[in-house]
Amino acid sequence: MSADHVGTHVSADPWPLPRAASVADHLVQRLACWGVRRYFGFPGDGINGMTSALQRTNEQVQFVQVRHEETAGFAASAHVKYGGGPLGAVLVTSGPGAIHALNGLYDAKLDHQPVVALVGHTALTAEGGGYYQEVDLLALYKDVAAAFLAQLDHPSQVGHLVDRACRTALARRTVTALVLPLDVQDLPAVPDPPHAHGFYHTSSVPSSGPTTPPEAEIRHAAQVLGSGQRVAMLVGQGALGAKNEVREIAHRLGAGVATALLGFATVDHREPWVTGAIGLLGTRPSWQLMNQCDRLLIVGSNMPYSEYYPSPGQARAVQIDHDATQLGLRYPTEVNLTGDAAPTLRALLAALGPGPGPTRWRETIAGATAAWRQSQRELAEQDADPVNPQLLFASLDERLPDDVMLAVDCGTTTAWYARHLKVRPGMLASLSGTLLSMGGAMPYALAAKFAHPDRPLVALIGDGAMQMNGVNELITVAKYWQGWTDPRFVVLVLNNRQLAFVSWEQRSTEGTPMFPDSQQVPDIAYHRWAEVLGLRGELVDRPDQVADVWDRALRADRPTVINALVDPAELMMPPHFTAEQARNTAAAVLRGDSDRAGIIRRSVPSVVATYRPRR
Repeated sequence: MSADHVGTHVSADPWPLPRAASVADHLVQRLACWGVRRYFGFPGDGINGMTSALQRTNEQVQFVQVRHEETAGFAASAHVKYGGGPLGAVLVTSGPGAIHALNGLYDAKLDHQPVVALVGHTALTAEGGGYYQEVDLLALYKDVAAAFLAQLDHPSQVGHLVDRACRTALARRTVTALVLPLDVQDLPAVPDPPHAHGFYHTSSVPSSGPTTPPEAEIRHAAQVLGSGQRVAMLVGQGALGAKNEVREIAHRLGAGVATALLGFATVDHREPWVTGAIGLLGTRPSWQLMNQCDRLLIVGSNMPYSEYYPSPGQARAVQIDHDATQLGLRYPTEVNLTGDAAPTLRALLAALGPGPGPTRWRETIAGATAAWRQSQRELAEQDADPVNPQLLFASLDERLPDDVMLAVDCGTTTAWYARHLKVRPGMLASLSGTLLSMGGAMPYALAAKFAHPDRPLVALIGDGAMQMNGVNELITVAKYWQGWTDPRFVVLVLNNRQLAFVSWEQRSTEGTPMFPDSQQVPDIAYHRWAEVLGLRGELVDRPDQVADVWDRALRADRPTVINALVDPAELMMPPHFTAEQARNTAAAVLRGDSDRAGIIRRSVPSVVATYRPRR
């Protein structure tokens, strides 16, 4: 896994502490030494000392006020993913604020993003007395911040607690947390503790990153991979800092490359040897790649669906990851290389020697990929009621700006994104990849825009996720957008009036019909809400409107919300449809699914377009 920001360091004491500085002033300054210049959060009396300290920096540090603390956690995770800085930072108040932030912080933990959570707490003098909002935060955060969690009880602790929290977050790429009692935040700072027993003087210089594995292991990996005839690669987010090396080694091995969703931006999806996403929402060429390969190279990925890897014993495998604990977890690998992706791949390239040149294997991959892309375009152009959701994505793909940033929510939007958008170099794209939490796209979009206010952004969101937190965070967009150099912030809402992904899961796994009480959601005029906030709104209820709406949104002078009324019966065909899934889905329809007419109408053309053999 590449860690592009591990060595980033601002400076010691980036600004002088004010006279009569507080513990909170010292905290903010010390965190700035580690590159923390932006906090996502929501104020409250449990962090008044911290927000006052931020105010005293005279805008050298930014506080981004979101509408809900969950958003702060998501945004801090995305802040790192989109290259906003080495560390994400969350600042939330005691009790309910700390509780709200947890979901977003778990996104950072599961996707291995370095985030420091600063959590307000009851004053030391009142702790243990059942005070308002008093929650056992050390117990509450014990899991999400398992790598490092501490409560700051004395001013002399600031330096070593901040240093350890930041160093641990960066080194282990995870969440750490500091609990800040209210009264301690306002105590006089002790920037230079005494050189005495029981006190620490620590360094705010980040640790160096991982290097390359031993030469003997590199040679072993080269022998395994170089002796294959049909090499497959699986790349994840750990390869994002090694894009050139991934391309070069794929050419050297004559390999096809599949991507985990978090590694989508690692390769150019226009290339014929890039098969696209892997897994339940992935492509059929990626399924075929894994089923036919005799060698497998995994780079910076921990994709957990074991049924989408080659069968055990089919392929000899090599894995690269900067975290040794992640190696060999998903497939019985023969060589496990602990190291940063870019230097490890460069060492492997040197050991491999010249490549095979054009091969029949690559021709097979290219043919399967071209056929799949053709079938997906046909699917997108098929009639639906009222609009085919896939058409919105296929049309967007033709119009993506070269420097666009994409933020994707969980659900059917993920499937259409994975199958229709050919992300290429220069673009940034991410999502809640392991937690798979609904409601991640709008916080991700905000974080991306604060990281790069001069670049256009497109957020892809289902109506369930939009109702969960998207409508509220549009207020945050309205608050800040006029400060962005490029005002383009396009939100596509797939309005199918139900939690369609849940409905399809229920049909295919349980064999039961869509449950309206559980899955149907209200039909909301999202475009009108945007207009109320002073943003642009667009309604799409006919397929002939799609292209023009995208064109207007991508040249607009302010953020735009597209309310697209799409067919809830549009099928998400997996790359490999098992007999059991087919039986269960048929059983759900026969048992009186309320969408049965649409499912029957869409099933035959979808199946034919997806699975029929092509040349």
